[in-house]
Amino acid sequence: MILLAVLAAVLFMLIGVPVFVVICGLAVYLLFISGIDLSAIIIEMHRMATTPVLVAIPLFTFAGYLLSESGAPKRLIRLSNAVLGWLPGGLAVIALISCAVFTALTGATGLTIIALGGILLPAMTRGKYPEVFSLGLLTTSGTLGLLFPPSLPLIIYAIVAKVRIDQLFIAGIIPGILLVVLLSVFSINRAVRNNMPKTAFKISEVAGAIKAAVWELPLPLVVLGGIYSGKFAVSEAAAITAVYVLIVEIVIYRDIRWKELPEIMKKSMTLVGAVLIILGAAMGLTNYLIDAEIPMRMLEFFKLHIESRIWFLVVLNIFLLAVGCTMGIFSALVLVVPLLSPIAQAYGIDPIHLGIIFLANLEIGASIPPLGINLFIASIRFERPVLRLYVASLPFIAILLLALALITYIPWMSLVLLK
Repeated sequence: MILLAVLAAVLFMLIGVPVFVVICGLAVYLLFISGIDLSAIIIEMHRMATTPVLVAIPLFTFAGYLLSESGAPKRLIRLSNAVLGWLPGGLAVIALISCAVFTALTGATGLTIIALGGILLPAMTRGKYPEVFSLGLLTTSGTLGLLFPPSLPLIIYAIVAKVRIDQLFIAGIIPGILLVVLLSVFSINRAVRNNMPKTAFKISEVAGAIKAAVWELPLPLVVLGGIYSGKFAVSEAAAITAVYVLIVEIVIYRDIRWKELPEIMKKSMTLVGAVLIILGAAMGLTNYLIDAEIPMRMLEFFKLHIESRIWFLVVLNIFLLAVGCTMGIFSALVLVVPLLSPIAQAYGIDPIHLGIIFLANLEIGASIPPLGINLFIASIRFERPVLRLYVASLPFIAILLLALALITYIPWMSLVLLK
């Protein structure tokens, strides 16, 4: 019966039933048949609501949505083009950096493709980049910033896995840079081979771009500098970010009118509400998993069939890529992390390194055919057949998988800055 319930839950998610409905239903059913009081879900929701860092989720999300609705994406692209446009493949590198920064701030990959894709694809077309190259780059770079702070998935993983958020923020920096650098090298190589045009470097344009974005440029330094200098906690950093972005985009730049603010709040809090419901239900479901000793049974199975830590990581990567391809990143984190964290620790994998492995897999899985969500969002945004995006994405996915192997099997990359 339990297996049928889990299979039914997966089927419901695949046919489009809201994830929070499926997880809540599954949690209630499993707790009921196991004789555990259903108040476990409410208790977990209350415990989660008293977690100080939880307030960072709605505040960072609100700030990200404000930035997406403002002129910030255009200013970011202009600045990147002024600084890097002279490089071979400079526009491709600009697209990668812009998408990474924007995704880190918003935490929503689909939002990056929608907000930046409409600006970058025409620009790359005018720059004489082959369409198949441009489509592949923009589709796969939509998830590129999830390893950079203050990415929302990093915060959710820290809450679910009960690890320190500040350490996870630091651990994602080098792996995140690796992903951007490898894709940039690939793009520059393609540009040199195809003799793509470059933009002349002009000091005046750099100065103009910096002046235009002068109020937004300090934001990452203020947030991260404040957290790691000990001036304020993550939740306080989130509050400062939200207030700062609100003032900059509405009062200083006036990109957003006051009457538009309620709709932006509605959009951002709809996402936050769904995430929090999923988190609460999943925490209740975790109680069932622990009482039923599911993680211990899985550990016994893995220990019986897989002795090597290396082979466990191979299996883990394949599984997480499949999960990232078929599920949203938020639901994947709250469902899979409680199951696999104890098993990974038994194989000697550091919990912080495991978090980076999780997120790297899930962000790459979102672009993997045939079910990666980024492919379908890009198909709608760019008005191209999804099969064309399958083909366009494959070279970039190959590069990302190479980076994933390095991130997985070289823990130093995630942990060196923590020492």
